[in-house]
Amino acid sequence: MAPSRQRLPKETAIVIGGGIAGLLAARELATAGVKVTLVEKRDHLGGSVGAHRVAGLVLDSGAEAFATRTQDVANLLEELGLADKIVSPNSSGSWLYLPEGAAPAPRTGILGIPGDLRDPSVKNILTRKGMRRAKLDRLLPASAGENAKTLGDLVRVRMGQEVLDRLVAPVVSGVHSMHPNQLELATIAPTLKQKIAQLGSLAAASATLRQASPAGAQVSGIEGGMNVLSEALVDDLRRKRVRILTGFDAIAIDRDPITHDWTLIQRQPEAGEKAAAISGKYLVMASDGATAARLLGPHMPAGLAPSVASSPEIALVTLVVDQPALNSNPRGTGLLVSEEVQTVRAKAMTHASAKWAWVRERAGENRHVVRLSYGRGTDSGPLQEVNLYDDQLITLALHDASKLFDVSLTKSHLVGADVVRWSSAVPTASPGHREKTAAFREGLKNLDGVTAVGAWVAGTGLAAVTRDTRETLQTFISQQRGAAERSAAAEKAELADGTPVEAFEEPQN
Repeated sequence: MAPSRQRLPKETAIVIGGGIAGLLAARELATAGVKVTLVEKRDHLGGSVGAHRVAGLVLDSGAEAFATRTQDVANLLEELGLADKIVSPNSSGSWLYLPEGAAPAPRTGILGIPGDLRDPSVKNILTRKGMRRAKLDRLLPASAGENAKTLGDLVRVRMGQEVLDRLVAPVVSGVHSMHPNQLELATIAPTLKQKIAQLGSLAAASATLRQASPAGAQVSGIEGGMNVLSEALVDDLRRKRVRILTGFDAIAIDRDPITHDWTLIQRQPEAGEKAAAISGKYLVMASDGATAARLLGPHMPAGLAPSVASSPEIALVTLVVDQPALNSNPRGTGLLVSEEVQTVRAKAMTHASAKWAWVRERAGENRHVVRLSYGRGTDSGPLQEVNLYDDQLITLALHDASKLFDVSLTKSHLVGADVVRWSSAVPTASPGHREKTAAFREGLKNLDGVTAVGAWVAGTGLAAVTRDTRETLQTFISQQRGAAERSAAAEKAELADGTPVEAFEEPQN
């Protein structure tokens, strides 16, 4: 059941950005009685939660699951009538691919951090020396690592370099496209230090956070793909009469000195002359961080508009192949690849038809859907995989998948393939990022009628974006409603004192 929401007087709002955060923000405003216009630079909505067709199959072109550590996404799906579409992945789990080959990934912790060093899969990956160092974690004082700024720093201090290199780095790089040494701990795992202080070790903290996921699962999906969520949100916005403009490239924001309305100016109008500039009393920035800083920076005090680092470009290569040798799911639901591996360039591979029953059923007998991810935050230069042409990437993906599965996959097995490229899809959470975003949001309080949402301020993942967007918008709506009520009460009090109504009207020239 949808939570009760406060209503605003009939006003207008502009939402900049048509990703999940923008769609959710528009939905909250429309539900509160606001007339909303949502603009998106690209020609599709949903951001990285999208779809594409490969070999006749409609598949996710971006995100293909959501974290279950909270109920935020599940609650949203229930509101949209999609609760019965929630599905769990195959329980076989994922593997790691190390220089010496493939091995099942430990499943006792989070972010690759082992929650139980007695787990045979951990012993199979670490050397004796690495295991001895990892066991020091439980002997170290809880304060060890309390000054760590990055995830890599914390793991290195508590469990050693080998755990970082062989367990944590492959998982984190595959999911976040950056090495743990580059990721701010306060952003990627904000409660980890607190759990260490309570429980005394990193292993115990990791195990506890893992157990917090419902029924031991860390992710769920939607039958038909996560793109079903985007479509449901767009349909809901249309029912709520939200005006949606795609192909709207915002070049600047202006503010009327008299009405105080915000006006958004389009770079090259493509939606007709009337859409060249649109205005609204409220403004929600649901774009990436760089766009938010560029558009709102001129209206904020110097230094409060953050300099947001560009996130690495990612290329996802989807292969649909006919290969009965994959029927046994030889690598579980997929693999995460260590940076130390020289024979494979992919950072991760998902065996989608092994992971999701609905994909397997729709693909058919002996047909498999495999998706490989390219683009690490440490990669650079013209030979970076994401800079290859699509046909080159598909050839590389067939080679990499063959190595990872240890099964021959050639063009003769290929039924269909597609390459999807994403930029700014994964926010860069380098040290200091959380402080920058907090300062930015604090600075927005000086701009009447403005707020900001999105992965770059909320954190990576649909669960984080969903919670942050809904909480931020509900707080924003409450604040604006309170301001409107105070303004109306003040006007009523002045009128009761005998002040002429004309005193509140704009002078006529």
